[in-house]
Amino acid sequence: MKMGFAAAAMAVSLTAAAPATAETVYLTAGRMLDPASGRITEAPALLIEEGKILKTGTRASLAAPEGATVIDLPGETLLPGLIDMHVHLTGDPTKGGGYSFLAYPGERFVIWAVNNAEKTLMAGFTTVRNTGSDGYEILAVRDAVNEGEIPGPRIFAAGPPVGIVGGHCSDNNYLPPEEEATGAGVATGPWEMRAKVRQNIKYGVDFIKTCSTGGVFSKGTLLGAAQGTLEELEAIVDEAHMRGLKVAVHAHGTVGIKNAIRAGADTIEHASYLDDEAINLAKRHGAYLSMDIYNTEYTLSEGEKNGVMEESLDKERQVGGVQRESFRKAVKAGAKMVFGTDAAIYPHGDNARQFSRMVQFGMTPIQAIRAATTTAAEALGKSGELGCVAAGCVADIIAISGDPLADVSALETVNFVMKDGVTYKKD
Repeated sequence: MKMGFAAAAMAVSLTAAAPATAETVYLTAGRMLDPASGRITEAPALLIEEGKILKTGTRASLAAPEGATVIDLPGETLLPGLIDMHVHLTGDPTKGGGYSFLAYPGERFVIWAVNNAEKTLMAGFTTVRNTGSDGYEILAVRDAVNEGEIPGPRIFAAGPPVGIVGGHCSDNNYLPPEEEATGAGVATGPWEMRAKVRQNIKYGVDFIKTCSTGGVFSKGTLLGAAQGTLEELEAIVDEAHMRGLKVAVHAHGTVGIKNAIRAGADTIEHASYLDDEAINLAKRHGAYLSMDIYNTEYTLSEGEKNGVMEESLDKERQVGGVQRESFRKAVKAGAKMVFGTDAAIYPHGDNARQFSRMVQFGMTPIQAIRAATTTAAEALGKSGELGCVAAGCVADIIAISGDPLADVSALETVNFVMKDGVTYKKD
């Protein structure tokens, strides 16, 4: 049967939080971009069953089976659902920064995460990697999405980051000493680090997050200063890899970046101060670089109004331009790059604004799109499942107007979103 706009809108309202069903869907559009090959197919047709792409072809070569639900998107361009490898769904930049977050109870962060998950999905990002939160609340959000209780992207979740006393991302540095506050993932020495990794795994995380340098949005940490020893990083990575989990390492400074790569980290987050040796190390070790080169604009234009501390604004002024030049060098050198935005530093749902900056600072449009599809899927260990539009891939599909190879900013407006074969948006 042909699904008109009114019927599609009704279907979206009824299935917005539903898991994939056994329904057969026949999806057609004006054209389709396959990021893996870079080829455009005119008048594509996809047959979808049980949340996966069963067959691909064109309207001329692949007919709609009897009884299938037909979704026709004339003039639209199909792509795989996008993947953001660095988000924090529990964060909201409009709620202030630094000390202001101490005014909110933990339950409030869960409410933000539910709202942000839906915004992210509707922006065309069907998979995200949530790179750390204060506790294990994001696992509950992940499970609620998986069970169809709330709409949202597929979430790969880290729990509390593992790291040093007083460090960025692992400790609470805003409370005074008399409070004796310690972050959930704080540890000292290789064996304590291993214990924190084991605790995270016990509670069901999908990967491990740690930090090997200071950060912009933490009090008293330096971007260029290494955090922890190489032995501590090696213990974290070894423990995670023994259990089949990947490790993401926050690293702005050059020494911390090299320590993380030498320790065997799978992805390097931010990677701001790259020199030639660091880039070559990443290439030799197969580490992926996830560089958030859009959000500096939001922080410097809106941060003061939002309540971001002057210390953080100063650090952002120091690092923004350097990181973008590092991005350019890494692209030119052929390092493996994934799409990661640090959403929460800017509003969720604006993730796709980074594509144009990736092109501005050295990538071609297809390279930028691959960073959020095929390369990101590879980094997740999900090649052939996510970020693809071939037979056997999960039916995560979006549609946009225009040609993203001619103007990659077309990805900022997504008109259609399907995840696991279920339609969540059809404008």
